[in-house]
Amino acid sequence: MLAEILGTVGGFGSSLFFVPIAGFFFDFHSVLGITALFHLSSNISKIVLFRKGVDKKLVLYMGIPAVIFVVAGAYLSKFVDDKTLQLSLGIFLVTLSSVLLIFKNLALKPTLTTSLGSGALSGVVAGLLGTGGAIRGLALAAFSLPKDAFIATSAIIDLAIDASRTVVYIANGYVHLHDIYLIAALFVIGFVGSYIGKKILAKISEAQFKNIVLVLILFVGLATLTKLFVQS
Repeated sequence: MLAEILGTVGGFGSSLFFVPIAGFFFDFHSVLGITALFHLSSNISKIVLFRKGVDKKLVLYMGIPAVIFVVAGAYLSKFVDDKTLQLSLGIFLVTLSSVLLIFKNLALKPTLTTSLGSGALSGVVAGLLGTGGAIRGLALAAFSLPKDAFIATSAIIDLAIDASRTVVYIANGYVHLHDIYLIAALFVIGFVGSYIGKKILAKISEAQFKNIVLVLILFVGLATLTKLFVQS
């Protein structure tokens, strides 16, 4: 629930928090499968709650390469062991949050190259590590979309990504029958968390909250790396 609320308000998506936290309770490949199922309900909720002003061109320009590359990333994850994936995730979270905290004015140019390239990069990272929303969020910020349009556009792209990688994860054996019971609970959490996030967004500054979110991402990344070193 907390991951969904923070992901909605921060604009990064819930998986940025959910994946590393779930990694403390499940093996990483199972986390990828559960995350894909969670995100399907999460993104449907966001589309319903933030449906006004979707940028259809960005959905196509970012969504198509994202879907192609998420399938590739999801397939490749089968050949990489859990610890390597978790190490990569920890490094990714720490690096990304540090860069965005230090370079607060970091922005990409609103070009076709930006939308295509960020779509492809966010797709392959989402397939391999379970989360690529921060990359997509950084790219979408370049196009100066209103808050509702930003979240809805990102959610539609993410929905296509999750639907595609879910198929691959099932084929890879990441979605287990004993985890299916989670779907109903995750659907409720996705909707309620998105709704609470929307209410919070209406009352606070996005810039202030985004800094808090980035600090939390940094700590989650450091915790993920610490857990790996302790286990080794």
